Amino acid sequence: MTSAELDEILMHRWPLVMRAVMAGTDDWLKGFVRSIARHGKRASWRPTQRQEQIMRRLVSELGTAPTHDVDVIER
Repeated sequence: MTSAELDEILMHRWPLVMRAVMAGTDDWLKGFVRSIARHGKRASWRPTQRQEQIMRRLVSELGTAPTHDVDVIER
């Protein structure tokens, strides 16, 4: 994972992933997303290969789709 990809995930996609996971019941997954968010604040941190695989899976499953429809105010 390049630095640009990691920045993109942590800045733009990870908050969506965290919201989705925190609404669920999987305690291990909740701990994982919190841990990644905490480690991601350190400039020198790089995910391990296993962490990267899980992060990419979560982003593809949870971090790209909006959770609800957006209502247009003016029609």
